[in-house]
Amino acid sequence: MKNKASGMAELKGIVPANLGYYFPAEFADHEATWLSWPHKEASWPGKLSLIYPPYAQFVAYISRGETVNIMLTDEVMMNFASEELLKAGAFMENIHFHFFPTNDAWCRDHGPAFLINPNADEKKVVVNWKYNAWGDKYPPYDLDNLIPGKVADYLSIPCFHPGIVMEGGSVDFNGEGTLLTSTACLLNPNRNPHLNQEEIETYLRDYYGVKQILWLGEGIIGDDTDGHIDDITRFVSADTVITAIESNKNDENYQPLKENLKMLEGFRLLNGKAINVVELPMPAPVIYENTRLPASYANFYIANSAVVVPTFRDKNDEKALQIIADCFPDRDVVGVDSLDIIWGLGSFHCLSQQEPKV
Repeated sequence: MKNKASGMAELKGIVPANLGYYFPAEFADHEATWLSWPHKEASWPGKLSLIYPPYAQFVAYISRGETVNIMLTDEVMMNFASEELLKAGAFMENIHFHFFPTNDAWCRDHGPAFLINPNADEKKVVVNWKYNAWGDKYPPYDLDNLIPGKVADYLSIPCFHPGIVMEGGSVDFNGEGTLLTSTACLLNPNRNPHLNQEEIETYLRDYYGVKQILWLGEGIIGDDTDGHIDDITRFVSADTVITAIESNKNDENYQPLKENLKMLEGFRLLNGKAINVVELPMPAPVIYENTRLPASYANFYIANSAVVVPTFRDKNDEKALQIIADCFPDRDVVGVDSLDIIWGLGSFHCLSQQEPKV
């Protein structure tokens, strides 16, 4: 039935937006969080074993307020994951394992994009965008590309296939019709070279159910995703964003982040009002093996009961945590050390994908 519903919708050219579906804000209630257990040595060369304690701590915080669905390869990996999660104090009754093998751990980008329509018979659907590992940088990614379809089958809900490349980390939502993204990523020819900006906007409207698309410019140095928005600027409410700012004028991030701030201050929402902009400091450059890593406090994950923020043993850690806490008075805002995790060129938001509650 689920596949029939999906096939009929695509056959008639019906897109989710025309059926009343939309992508809710991350700060809306979650049914669950989906994760892909990290296992790829090449993503954390020489450090894979070091990331498990902070990763498990991240999962433990999420598990206090919602179901956590963890995708992994086999029972060996499941037993190892269970041991790590138990050590971290996770609520194991909220942890569910699924033998859906992946190539890598970045579930924000290869995981399912969930849309909802509370008034529909099928209240939740999955959009299965194509995934090409950020412009074919890290093949293979064949297993990752299968994940949204597997999740849709598991949940027995319809699955739409737009047929173009899109990554969850490249877009952010206020839940009231506005999507935030960056030209650096979505207009990069290594994603959808056959589409121009107007055509990409049509896909965003049709398959995310948004009415307004706001474009920022460049991402941060060291970001191998070509400028994902989730390292720069995030909605923390329907009318407020938090955006990364670099105070050191000699830093490579200073100018692009300043330009993004100026753009944000000029934007107007659908209701005509300006966006409230909260400035978030950057940590000092994180360098490992002569490589500058994309360390940013903006890569936090908003769970039901907590906001988990990457920290970097930096003097700005506490300041950043307090700024984010002021934006989420109803949630615990917690820092988890990301100094080893960021060697994989992403952090907690990149590693997770929320399933909204309807």
